[in-house]
Amino acid sequence: MPDDLRGALSGQLAATAPSRAAAAVDRLIETYRGTTPTAAPILRDAADVAAYAAYRMPATYAAFRTALAAFRLRAPEWTPGTHLDLGGGTGAATWAVADAWPDAAYDSTVLDWAQPALDLGRELARGAGAPAVRGARWMRAPLGGAPRLPAADLVTISYVLGELTAADRVSLVDAAAGAALGAVVVAEPGTPDGYARIIEARTRLLAAGYTVLAPCPHDGTCPVTGTDWCHFAARVPRSSLHRQVKGGSLNYEDEKFSYVAAARFPAAPAPARVVRHPQIRKGQVLLDLCTPDNALTRETVTKRHGDRYRAARDTNWGDTWEG
Repeated sequence: MPDDLRGALSGQLAATAPSRAAAAVDRLIETYRGTTPTAAPILRDAADVAAYAAYRMPATYAAFRTALAAFRLRAPEWTPGTHLDLGGGTGAATWAVADAWPDAAYDSTVLDWAQPALDLGRELARGAGAPAVRGARWMRAPLGGAPRLPAADLVTISYVLGELTAADRVSLVDAAAGAALGAVVVAEPGTPDGYARIIEARTRLLAAGYTVLAPCPHDGTCPVTGTDWCHFAARVPRSSLHRQVKGGSLNYEDEKFSYVAAARFPAAPAPARVVRHPQIRKGQVLLDLCTPDNALTRETVTKRHGDRYRAARDTNWGDTWEG
């Protein structure tokens, strides 16, 4: 996370009792891993929001920032003039957008149904270095039904589809597709159910005329089938409070996430995407790839490939591969 967000979180959470937050964290973990949509916002009060900020906000930020980096590689010249963050909660995606376009002058609006989350998000944003975060509008609004959304160049949907019914998920993605003037980026937890929600969103965006820029190198049917699912990982440093409320001892964790980034404007997707950890063996690297012809393939790159071998050794899960 950027230093200003890390500092804001530390300041806000300094007075939070880990024992008080731990129970709320346990419930949040079950919610994010579960399959049943909640009937009410999962962030119900200030205690829930404090738990979320300690447990989820750093991970959500890292996942969304990684997704935005992949999108930016495919559209390096494009810059948003306006940003709409749906289900933004405490603003993780809003901070991530500001970090992805640090020199852009644009306006951000965060819509969420949980007022305590919006209140904390607004408070965290007061000391932000990025003008778009510091000046963001934090607005309470229902995301179910058929929401009427303001137009924006970039629309982000951050870890909220799992809180909605199937019908509301469809209506929200359709509304986002209609509101976006340039691009839509959606991220969900990297679970089988989160992946299924991303595939559903991807299908809706394609039907609305969008081109998928990341992670897929194609607009065809996802080749991942059976019990497998497409997801990626972002490493998240843990604060001491995070370790206390999460009950962990390591100073980091790997946030698993699924995402889709799609655009209205002309741009080319990645030539191929690395969809598993590369296997580095003596004198060779094995890369599992999703390719432009809707296929999952394994490429073996050996020392005799010279520069390609060196590039393969530096390639990570989730990176593009030039093929």
